[in-house]
Amino acid sequence: MKKKDLFRLGSVALVATLIGFFSFACLTSSADAKVYRWKIQSGYPHGDLSFELLKDFAASAEKRSNGQLKITVFADPEIVPLEQLFDATKRGTLDMLHAAGAFWGGIVPVGEVEFGIPYGFRVPEAKNFKDSAEITRKFFFKSGFVDLLREEYGKQKLYWLDMHTYGPVPFVVATKPIKTCKDLKGVKIRDEGIYTNWHNMLGARGTYISGGEAYMALKLGTLDAAQWDVSCITGLKWNEVAPYWIRGEENDHCIGHILVNMKSWNALPDNLKKALKDAAKDYWDATVKGYGDEIGIVEDMVKKGTVKECQLDKDCINKHAEAAHKLWDEVAGRDPASAKAIQMIKRWRGVK
Repeated sequence: MKKKDLFRLGSVALVATLIGFFSFACLTSSADAKVYRWKIQSGYPHGDLSFELLKDFAASAEKRSNGQLKITVFADPEIVPLEQLFDATKRGTLDMLHAAGAFWGGIVPVGEVEFGIPYGFRVPEAKNFKDSAEITRKFFFKSGFVDLLREEYGKQKLYWLDMHTYGPVPFVVATKPIKTCKDLKGVKIRDEGIYTNWHNMLGARGTYISGGEAYMALKLGTLDAAQWDVSCITGLKWNEVAPYWIRGEENDHCIGHILVNMKSWNALPDNLKKALKDAAKDYWDATVKGYGDEIGIVEDMVKKGTVKECQLDKDCINKHAEAAHKLWDEVAGRDPASAKAIQMIKRWRGVK
């Protein structure tokens, strides 16, 4: 055999050996990569759309991390009740929580603004639901609002990961027609956070009970009305006992968040932090599509007569707006972060 042929054979053997070595090294590295097994609990029960879509977030995180992020999803109150969710995530009992800032307004006041103060996230210039969602997200990320939120939640040893939409909120259903502010007087309505203050200013009687208890409370007459998002009809079936859909109080979007225990977040290498952020953006997209589709379902139910639509009259809407803007100024006085957030919204919405 010629020396040139021997050299070629030797080169081929060397290349094959190197390829085998590097392939084995890659496989070994992948097999040995640390797997992070995390728990996330939602503030919402089974049947709530944002909770049901949270399984897609976990699947996306696992895929984007090549299996290194394995997240188990729990509904309210499978590990802790809602009122303990914030502290449980701070302590590390949970790695993440899925809920909304309105629940923690007594701890992080700007959370009320983040969720959506009354009439704060109305987007009249939007062409459609998806467009209004993207305009709202752009406000969060381009105005400095996200930086403010991360700073405030960071003080609580929590990392603000990303936002998601609940669509139009407050999505109100009632056991009787409500078209005027006179109709609203004395109505016992399930509320959260600042919306309790808002409805009380308008003559209703806002009260908080958990979403899982609202159906029976409406059925028994403990409540006359309740606010949630569109899945109160499509998932929780409140319309079976409260068939009237009250229109005119809602923002185009109200916003939830995923918060991460800061120790858990800091323990992740940069590539897995990116994978988690990308999965959270996938989840945002899923909620935009999901809530848009669900609104279409309810509109079809109105056409069929299984849900009865009630539009508030112009005078009552004006009274709602007047009360809302008073609340904006009240919220701005709670702390410096809330004041900054309200100013951001006023500039965005052109309100003086």
